[in-house]
Amino acid sequence: MLDRPGPLNPVDRGLRAFARGQRSAMTRAEALFWQQVRAGRFHGIKFRRQVPIAPYIVDVLCASARVVVELDGPPHEAETRQRRDAERDAWLRQQGFQVLRFSNALVLSNLDAVLDIVGATIKARAQTPLPSAGEGGGK
Repeated sequence: MLDRPGPLNPVDRGLRAFARGQRSAMTRAEALFWQQVRAGRFHGIKFRRQVPIAPYIVDVLCASARVVVELDGPPHEAETRQRRDAERDAWLRQQGFQVLRFSNALVLSNLDAVLDIVGATIKARAQTPLPSAGEGGGK
């Protein structure tokens, strides 16, 4: 019997089930954004939505560039939610992700600008190779 390595990001079943449920409850902004990036429609880049990155779930992920796209509605305008979002973003950055946040209103009113920023971020990150797991900065 072969031993398989465990997942890089172990996610408990409850978080995974919650993420699955979130995929069927998209906001208008999420649906609009997703229609533009799904199935490699956006420059052939693969995106996934409602992805568990324990202990969080991110709205949209481009895993190849380690870019997270968060689409925020009115609940994210509350001060307590903004603090939690800042802590979450800091944690994701520590894990090597670039986090982009856009309001639902911006997505609905100027999707092209949002897509331009997402595309430029992914392109910039592709030109700056990230160290793989286990690579150090020293010699």
